[in-house]
Amino acid sequence: MARWRIASLEVEHGRIASWFPREWVLRIAESLFSVLAPSDCRLCGEPLLNISRLPVCPECLTQLAPLRGKLCSICGERVLSVYALPDDDGLRRCPVCRRIERPFVRSVAYGSYEEGLRELVHLLKYNGVRPAARVLGRMLAEAIVRFESDLPDSLLVIPVPLYKGKRRQRGFNQAELIAAAALKNLAPERYQLRPDLLQRTRETHSQIGLTSHQRRENLRGAFAVPRAADVNGRDVLLVDDVYTTGTTMTECARVLRRAGAASVSVATVARTMKAASKQPGIKVPDQKGFRVSALQDFQEPDGERETESNAGRDFETTKL
Repeated sequence: MARWRIASLEVEHGRIASWFPREWVLRIAESLFSVLAPSDCRLCGEPLLNISRLPVCPECLTQLAPLRGKLCSICGERVLSVYALPDDDGLRRCPVCRRIERPFVRSVAYGSYEEGLRELVHLLKYNGVRPAARVLGRMLAEAIVRFESDLPDSLLVIPVPLYKGKRRQRGFNQAELIAAAALKNLAPERYQLRPDLLQRTRETHSQIGLTSHQRRENLRGAFAVPRAADVNGRDVLLVDDVYTTGTTMTECARVLRRAGAASVSVATVARTMKAASKQPGIKVPDQKGFRVSALQDFQEPDGERETESNAGRDFETTKL
């Protein structure tokens, strides 16, 4: 069988002239790929012309821009101009974070949960396209780097767990795959992935259409820390694919704090922005999207796609 070496352009029983441009070979290979294995971008539907295990075109990836503008320093929600100025402690707070005390220190997300980023999350979560986890992991790493200077020196990274039945059905926990991919782009001595420290003890109903009170009751008692001694006194970074109304993150953080965690911070790939924060009056600077060059080597929590209704009333003061 012929053995190709693109670098030297050799074959086992012959040799192609070494002066033959490598770019030509790659272009020919991509052309053959598009003819012999035709596929369309899963986000825009255009034909894919590059060899990749991720069925998303570079153009769509460049449009996955990070969140910018005036964001709440605690929950990451976009804030209106009346709340845009920082408080005396230097933190900018949305109306909800001014009213209640959250069990986590801060929550950050890479981008808004809409359009291309939402579809990319769905590719992993509902279609089982695992190479998408590497892309989402790099995005999560970028989000973490934004507030890394405010994080403790040592952190337990805990993905939001799936119930065992859901994990068996899906074959993986998307939050764990994304977290593992993110840690490859962060300082290994600072972050320790521990998916075993938080468990989902029962199956929960879909959060769609539930009131804020019903959401909290639906998740109450659904999470547990099996070995509190491993969490006691430690700082935790809780990660997931999407932050919607925050009910799941709040419950997980509350359980971890009760188990003795010194602090809990939150990082997600995407965040649902409330309708009020998307009004035309809110001007957000244009941003370039995700760096496609970082992806050239690539050859919703537990079904709870929560609605935005009642999001502003989804929290009550948390007692640890």
